[in-house]
Amino acid sequence: MYIAMNRFHIKLGFEMEFEKVWKTRETYLNDVDGFIKFNLIRGKSDTDFTLYASHSTWETEQDFLNWTKSDSFKLAHKNAGQNSNMYLGHPIFEGFNIVI
Repeated sequence: MYIAMNRFHIKLGFEMEFEKVWKTRETYLNDVDGFIKFNLIRGKSDTDFTLYASHSTWETEQDFLNWTKSDSFKLAHKNAGQNSNMYLGHPIFEGFNIVI
């Protein structure tokens, strides 16, 4: 299995707005081959941001890569730039193959 994560540094005071964006958006993931699960997770707050990560689990890394080239991916990310005022920097991608 494969885990794909994007880490977000969200400006303090924008946490609820950021979470609302994720709770109300259509991800277009449920019908994608190899998709297993999605979570938005919140970490600790620092002096100027709160850490979040989008965490998706896939059958294989190739399934994830196929999704990133799909129409479903384009639809899910079509409004991604509209909320840039909430971010400190760009999201940071991390991908992991599950060992155990």
